[in-house]
Amino acid sequence: MRKLDTRQLPEVCAELRTLIIDACAENPGHIGASLGVVELTVALHYVFDTPHDKLIWDVGHQAYAHKILTERRDAFHTNRKYNGISGFPRRSESIYDPFGGGHSSISVSAALGMATAAALQGVKQQTVAVIGDGALTGGLAFEGLNNAGAMQSNLLVVLNDNNISIDENVGALHQYLMKLTLSAHYNKAKDKIWNWLGKNVIRHTVQRFMAAVKRTAFQQSNLFEAMGFRYFGPVDGHDIPRLTSALRSLQHIDGAKLLHVVTTKGKGYKPAEENQTDWHAPGLFNKNTGQRIKVNGAPMRYQDVFGETIIELAEQNEKIVGITPAMPTGCSLNLMMEKMPHRTFDVGIAEAHAVTFSAGLAAQGLLPFCNIYSSFMQRAFDSVVHDVALQNLQVVLCLDRSGLVGEDGATHHGAYDLAYFRCIPNMVVSSPMNEVELRNLMYTAQLPNGNVFAIRYPRGAGAGLAWKHAPFEKITIGTSRKLRNGENTAVLSIGNIGNAVVNALDRLASEGVAVAHYDMRFAKPIDEKALHDVGRTYTRVVTVENGTVIGGLGSAVAEFFTANHYPLPVIRLGIPDKYIEQGTVAQLHAECGIDVDGIYRTIKSTV
Repeated sequence: MRKLDTRQLPEVCAELRTLIIDACAENPGHIGASLGVVELTVALHYVFDTPHDKLIWDVGHQAYAHKILTERRDAFHTNRKYNGISGFPRRSESIYDPFGGGHSSISVSAALGMATAAALQGVKQQTVAVIGDGALTGGLAFEGLNNAGAMQSNLLVVLNDNNISIDENVGALHQYLMKLTLSAHYNKAKDKIWNWLGKNVIRHTVQRFMAAVKRTAFQQSNLFEAMGFRYFGPVDGHDIPRLTSALRSLQHIDGAKLLHVVTTKGKGYKPAEENQTDWHAPGLFNKNTGQRIKVNGAPMRYQDVFGETIIELAEQNEKIVGITPAMPTGCSLNLMMEKMPHRTFDVGIAEAHAVTFSAGLAAQGLLPFCNIYSSFMQRAFDSVVHDVALQNLQVVLCLDRSGLVGEDGATHHGAYDLAYFRCIPNMVVSSPMNEVELRNLMYTAQLPNGNVFAIRYPRGAGAGLAWKHAPFEKITIGTSRKLRNGENTAVLSIGNIGNAVVNALDRLASEGVAVAHYDMRFAKPIDEKALHDVGRTYTRVVTVENGTVIGGLGSAVAEFFTANHYPLPVIRLGIPDKYIEQGTVAQLHAECGIDVDGIYRTIKSTV
C-alpha cells in the first residue's frame, strides 16, 4: 500500500469498506466503529513505518481495517470465530498488534510505556495511540494523558471523535469536544494551519500561530494543552490527503502531541450511519438492503428481564435508581431511562466511578442498582471493596454478561466475578437459574438487608419461563433449592448453567441413574444446611458453574467439606485456569466441559 500514490488511497478505502461489510453481513462483528476509521487506518499505516512504529488501538473493536491491511485479509472470514482470529488486537496474533485491548481507555498509558521503553533503549520509533472519544470518559485515559504530558515522551495520541461509543456519549468532555469541533473561528483558522504545514513552514512559527488561534477562538486554555500536549485539529477523518499531510508533519514534532480527528461511525454504509447504536454490533444482516436478520421465537434475554423488572420495582420503591457505565442499551437500562430519566444515570465508560457514585447515592439513603458487565466490573474491584463493602452500603451490583459470552473472547468473558466477590466481607453473591429467579433476586436485593448484593446473569436468552409480571417472592438469602433426589452422587450448580445440568440428569435418569441436584443460588453466604445434608447423604459431589473453577462455587463447597470433616471428593466443572478464546457460547461450553454432553460424561464417569 505504501507504494501507491495518495490519489489511489480512496480506492483502497472503498475496497476495505466493501470487505468489512461483506464479511460482517455473514459473520457478525463490530461493524460501525471499524467503518468509521477506514481512512484513518489507511493514513496511519501509509505514513508510519509499522510494525517498527507502534500503533495501539483503543477500543480494539475499531481495528478491522487494521487487521485486513496487516496480513490477515485472507483470515478475516474467521474473525471472532472458534479457532479464528480475535475481534480485537492481540499480541500473539500479529507483530502489527504491539498491544492487545478489548477494554477501553488503555491506549495512552500503554503507548507512554512503549515510548518510554524505546527512549531508554535508544530505539528511534514513533508511538501512536488511537483512542475513541468515548474511551476518554475512562479515568485511566486521563491518568495516562496527565503523565505523558508531564514526561513529554515522543508520543502521538490520535483522538477519534465520532460522538458515540456504543450509546451516545455523555458528560462534560463530550460537550467540550463538541465546542472544539463546532467553533467556526477555529475551523477557519485550522485550514490555514494545515496548508502551512503542507508547505513545511518552520516549526516554531506554526506552533506560535496555532497557540494564538486557539486563544482567540476559545479565550481560555485548551484542555489537552493544559495537560502538556500540543493540540492539532480538528481534522476531517475521512479526508485522506489532509490526514496524511497532518500525520507526516506530526512525525517531525517531538514531545507529546494530540491530533483531533472527527469521523462518522458507520461511514460509507447508510444504515450504519443512520442508526449508530444498533449498528455497533448488529448481528447478521442483508448487506444489500441493510435489513437485520433476527431469530424468531427465541426466549427473552436476561438483560430485558432486568430492564423491565427494575421499572416494576422502581414504581414500588421510590428510592431505587439505575446506574450504568455507558451500556444503557446493552444492559436494557435504557427502558428505565425512557420512563424515569431523572432516576437513571449513564456515567460514561467509567466503571470505578459508577460504583463509587452508587456508594454516594446509597450513603444518602437511595438504593442504587448499578449494572456493569462482569468483565468490566473487574476494573471497579477496589471501589467495591473500599467504597461500598467496607462501609456496608446497600448497593445492588447487577453483573450482566457473566460467564462465557462467546465471540468477543477472552477480554469479555465474565469468568471471575464469583471468585473475586466471594472474598469480600459484607457481600451477598447470587446467580439465578432462570428469569423468574432473576426477578425474585432483584426483588430480594432491594428489601432492607444491610448487605452489598451482587446478582450475576449471562448474556442472551433465558430458560423460556413465563416471567412477565409474575408475582415477586422473597428469597431467603443463603438458601438453595433441591430440584431432584438421587443416590450416591449430588450435583451442585449455580446460575443459568443449572439448566444444562437438568438436561444431563434427564439423560442419566433415562438410563436408570438417579443423581441429586441442588440449585445453590448463592455462592455467598452459601447454604450450609444443604451442604450438611449433602455431606451426610452422598459419597460424591460434582459442582458446575459458568465461572472459574478457582475460587468459585466449587472452591466454596470444597472448603466447607474440609472445614466440617466430610471426606467427600468434589469434582469441579467450570472455566479452567486458562484464558478461553472466542467462539460461540455452545462451542466454549463444550471446550470447558460444561455443556450437556460434558456434564453427562463427567457425572456418568463418577457413578
